[in-house]
Amino acid sequence: MNPYLKAMRLERWPRSLAIFSGIAAFFFLHREAVSTNSVLSFAGKSLLSFLLTWAISTVNYIINEIADVPFDIHHPSKRNRPLVKGEIKKSPFLLYGIILSITSLTFAYFFFSFPFFLSLLVLLFAGFTYNIKPIRTKDIPFLDSVSESANNPIRFLIGWFAFSSPHLFPPLSLLMSWWIFGNFLMISKRLSEFRLLKDKAENYRSSLSKYTTQSLTLGIVLSFIFFFVGYFLFAFSYKLQSFIYISPLIAFYFFLIFWKTIKEKEAMEEPETLLKHSKISLYTLFLLLLFCLSYFIDTIGR
Repeated sequence: MNPYLKAMRLERWPRSLAIFSGIAAFFFLHREAVSTNSVLSFAGKSLLSFLLTWAISTVNYIINEIADVPFDIHHPSKRNRPLVKGEIKKSPFLLYGIILSITSLTFAYFFFSFPFFLSLLVLLFAGFTYNIKPIRTKDIPFLDSVSESANNPIRFLIGWFAFSSPHLFPPLSLLMSWWIFGNFLMISKRLSEFRLLKDKAENYRSSLSKYTTQSLTLGIVLSFIFFFVGYFLFAFSYKLQSFIYISPLIAFYFFLIFWKTIKEKEAMEEPETLLKHSKISLYTLFLLLLFCLSYFIDTIGR
């Protein structure tokens, strides 16, 4: 593969599928909108919003690749990234990112609503605050996971506003639970890195030096609790009985991820790699099918 394409991490496109959570939530809560969108219109808007999200996410990876060169050299696998190894040059790589961001935001401005454009812009801004000094939230304990997982609700909003009218905002309880689920995954990743890198952890990521196994485990437990606070607030507010019935199955899903984190002998590179494991991928599919069934079972309470 061309080293420039490799450095863009295009293989991480599955993360941009998170916009479909926002799309699904919109049509779940506003079922009258189903009849106003033709199959062709739905497919076109969904595909374009996914591609624009993927493009901005790629720009964020370009920012990350450039900003993290001094740190990635201390990581057992990230030291092989193209920019760290000198296989690509920084200036043209940065230029690709600028062109990609301008093109994506232009398409978003002319083809979608302003809240959609703004959500995409916030996704780009999140990449700057996470990676670049003087803010660089990835170096601040727990704020690193909170800020990185903020991409979850941002992508949710992108999907939501791809079809929603500008004045219609999603439930805050649903956004909160979706954000905290991402935070659970990010803290699990930190715990995995902390256990693998040990004494070298500080050289790779300064925030890891301020963590302990106990504090990370506590962060995971608190994420689990606050996820269900948001989840049950949403379920009870809209009288979604099936959501309540399947909550123990979701709790078991959290347990599966946590169990894999503490049993792995290698660092959990990225959360989406969990789906490479057959048991977790099948269980994920099972939960998605249950949520699809709830569309036909539940009547929105308000």
